[in-house]
Amino acid sequence: MSQLDYLAPTSADEASRALAAAGAAGRPLSGGTDLLVQLRAGRLKPGLIVDLKKIPGAIGIREQDGGFVIGASTPGAMLGEHASLSRVWPGVVEAANLIGSTQIQGRASMAGNLCNASPAADSVPPLVAARATCVIVGPSGRRTASAGSIAVGPGRTSLQPGEFVLEIHLPPRGPRAADAYLRSIPRTEMDIAVVGVGVNLTLDVDGVITHARVALGAVGPTVILADDAAAALIGTRADDVALARLDEAARAICRPISDKRGTADFRTKIAGVLARRVASIAYGRAKDRI
Repeated sequence: MSQLDYLAPTSADEASRALAAAGAAGRPLSGGTDLLVQLRAGRLKPGLIVDLKKIPGAIGIREQDGGFVIGASTPGAMLGEHASLSRVWPGVVEAANLIGSTQIQGRASMAGNLCNASPAADSVPPLVAARATCVIVGPSGRRTASAGSIAVGPGRTSLQPGEFVLEIHLPPRGPRAADAYLRSIPRTEMDIAVVGVGVNLTLDVDGVITHARVALGAVGPTVILADDAAAALIGTRADDVALARLDEAARAICRPISDKRGTADFRTKIAGVLARRVASIAYGRAKDRI
């Protein structure tokens, strides 16, 4: 059996140095609910695990410059219990709270879900729709990248050797703005998404949509930002005509595979249906946020 070392650094720089020295054998641990399963299954055989939880700020949520900063190891249970975050970014929170069971929620983190780079990750579509950014620490210092740029393919990220996500930043938002997330799964609970859709909307004082972002999960190798679907909503009040155009545009951009959870045709159709539903929910929430 190969040796497996464990390190729990107390600073981001120490963590980065350790990961850089380990090279491909090093793995950061944010929550661990994906990493530990992969270790047990033999899919990963790292030489070093670097636990991020003792780094200051790695666990916790704070308001900053009108937005929110979420530490990389912050469990989903904390997100659901944070009143301000749940009120301002309900779609992000409801997606994070779909990751696993109640027990898993005590450990699973959005940063881990993001960096696992699964096309079906629940938390990623609403993060992309929200224009969330990530603070990345590495041997060359710190940099900021969009949440949507982290995954570059199934199981692959844009992170360089020694780099890890330390924080996720959600931007500030004004009145009449809200988001939502829904997914379709084969079972009623705790399954991998066949399709997931996040929608983020802003309205003017008359209830007309002035800004929209639509992100689709599990219908491509990475989350798809559906610009044409968003454009179908802008300038409307999410009426039936706009929702029909949204449905069509969402389906047009899908590039799904067929697997045991659903065929490509089924996923494509469901993407349009969910886009309509999620947009309607986000619109109703935005109207309530005067």
